[in-house]
Amino acid sequence: MTARLADIAAQAGVSEATVSRVLNGKPGVASGTRESVLAALDVLGYERPVRLRRLSAGLVGLITPELENPIFPALAQVIGQALTRQGYTPVLATQTPGGSTEDELTEMLVARGVSGIIFVSGLHADTTADMQRYEQLRAQGVPFVLVDGFSPKVQAPFISPDDRAAMRLAVTHLAALGHTRIGLAVGPKRFVPVLRKIEGFRAIMQERLGLSAEEAEELIQHSLYTLEGGQAAASALIERGCTAIVCASDMMALGAIRAARRLGLEVPKDVSVVGFDDSPLIAFTDPPLTTIRKPVTAMGQAAVRALLEEVGGTPAPHSEFVFHPELVVRGSTASGPRQFPDGSP
Repeated sequence: MTARLADIAAQAGVSEATVSRVLNGKPGVASGTRESVLAALDVLGYERPVRLRRLSAGLVGLITPELENPIFPALAQVIGQALTRQGYTPVLATQTPGGSTEDELTEMLVARGVSGIIFVSGLHADTTADMQRYEQLRAQGVPFVLVDGFSPKVQAPFISPDDRAAMRLAVTHLAALGHTRIGLAVGPKRFVPVLRKIEGFRAIMQERLGLSAEEAEELIQHSLYTLEGGQAAASALIERGCTAIVCASDMMALGAIRAARRLGLEVPKDVSVVGFDDSPLIAFTDPPLTTIRKPVTAMGQAAVRALLEEVGGTPAPHSEFVFHPELVVRGSTASGPRQFPDGSP
């Protein structure tokens, strides 16, 4: 996008001639005025000319639990691009089975003098984990932001999708299609996003279908956030008579589709499946997956803004920023089985 001198000048409160001098690297402009023009470029969404970009303002660590689930690389890309635009160099640190732990990766990043750290789906999301590690990090003077997971014990900015609203969107969609036996395939119960999804699932199942908390509980199956985990959870739910399954990740949803097919069922003719994330390429599966789109771009950019406020000496609010998800309807959901008024098929 070509920068318009008039727009930049108006934003910075200077003349077009001054903007021109700054953009062309000419001398004779006060440093404060030069910074105002560069800030105007950032605000208006223009790229700074290469010659004017700062050398790296420092390293920022990004710790993710894994990269096999495509939602994590997608989030890492958004965060990395946002950091780079602000002159920072992102350092991606990924946990691997049998490899470095979150604490070890944190220690490594701190030893390298990072300006701050963004944690994605880390131990902060685990209700059984010791949150003291984050307070120790803060005591070392290292700013950090926590994505996907919340703990009232940690004084830091949190970035989360609205997991309860996600369940409301998914179940409302399936109930409108005529499904009354809707299952939920989620991860281990100790994780905050799982607990929130269960809370939202129970509430909407009671509201839309009149199920008690106990009745809804029978339709919840815990497993791993993997294709195999989704397959195992879906198999159990289908055996309990579920004609529709809401999954806590797109990977689990692909596993649910595999489970249905191995049981001789068709998706969506016999079983409807809803994912969560809207990972890259998920629209091209067979069938294209109906899913709840996590607002990855907004969440990633908010995480960077909050972190850089901390880095800049203006502490971001120690609260949770919650982003609303979106239902994306594709080909993996369809009308449920017809029923007579007495509820029988």
